[in-house]
Amino acid sequence: MAGIAREGQVSEQNMQHFMSNAPWSGRGLVEQVQAAIVERRELQGGMLILDESADEKSGDSSAGAGCQHNGRLGKIDESQVGVYLAYAHNQTWTLWDGKLFVPEKWFSAEAAPRRLKAGLPDTQTFQTKVEIGWRMIARAKATGLRFEAVAFDSLYGRSHWLRQCCDQAQIEYYADIPSNYPLYLHIPQVVFEPNKHGEPTHKFTVVGQSALNAAAFVNLPEARWEKMTLRPCERGHLHVEFARIPVWTVNSAGAIREETLLLKREQASIRYTLTNAPHTTPLATVAQRKCQRYFVERSLQDAKSELGMADFQALKFRAWEHYFALTLLSVANICALLRAALPLRQLSPQDAAALVLQHLDNRIRARRSRLKKHPSS
Repeated sequence: MAGIAREGQVSEQNMQHFMSNAPWSGRGLVEQVQAAIVERRELQGGMLILDESADEKSGDSSAGAGCQHNGRLGKIDESQVGVYLAYAHNQTWTLWDGKLFVPEKWFSAEAAPRRLKAGLPDTQTFQTKVEIGWRMIARAKATGLRFEAVAFDSLYGRSHWLRQCCDQAQIEYYADIPSNYPLYLHIPQVVFEPNKHGEPTHKFTVVGQSALNAAAFVNLPEARWEKMTLRPCERGHLHVEFARIPVWTVNSAGAIREETLLLKREQASIRYTLTNAPHTTPLATVAQRKCQRYFVERSLQDAKSELGMADFQALKFRAWEHYFALTLLSVANICALLRAALPLRQLSPQDAAALVLQHLDNRIRARRSRLKKHPSS
């Protein structure tokens, strides 16, 4: 935000206020961008891709910050996590929606002062990442966006509930699952255990067969592999092998669902995906749709590297929503145009020296503030 203020030639304090406290609606801006995409007929018929992204934080004061998994760092660390929904059509991609994940401990009675300081709305309640993801998918459908399917990684794909929600809404999904996910090759027979009064309970067993890990399906005779040529890549074209096998899954309540296991083999790497795509859908089509998750990674990479999302530092919940809304406005696909229309101001040696001194001064102030709050650190 300091860099934006400098280039816009406004005070840093004013920019901080505009992002963290000004009452303009970040959600309203997001909906305007979404409406503009829906109106473009040539952009209809793409894919929605659900994912999350974490940013490392030095403390837990920022809204939603806490010890949680940071995929970029590959460990549990002090982080702020956003759940994002991207939209891709051919070689056009953009973030479509996003919401800050706020851990459950933020909603305890002891955390009330913390919520107040971070500006969390009183109406905000705890939602899991899976619930946030489904609400964004449902909102996208309600806007009138015409998309072919939705894809998500194994954190979301292992959720029976999310897959069932998509199926009931007649949304085709491609849900990655871990290699040890339990699946059945034949329709399972579920027997519920009665209680001492002879009434059925929620406890059940599957009789007649045992569940197999997803990885066990790779070498089964039912796995008929076909070579596919997918999207262009840096080395030419992406060549992979695919196979699909009808399977059955059983959720924690004993409900049975038939799905299709999609296997993707690229050299020594194998990915496992569940889909509700009709069996009549050509394998080349489902393979193409499964591989669209690449574009959410591109969208997040663009937002972080080109639009500064990785460097965003603010405490307030509203600031996060505001910055995400502005990120949607300036998708990386038009960064070249922005650079041409708004060239960066050339700094004199004196201006550069003043900026360095200001940066060092800000770091010293931040360090003093942390030491004041945490003397032992």
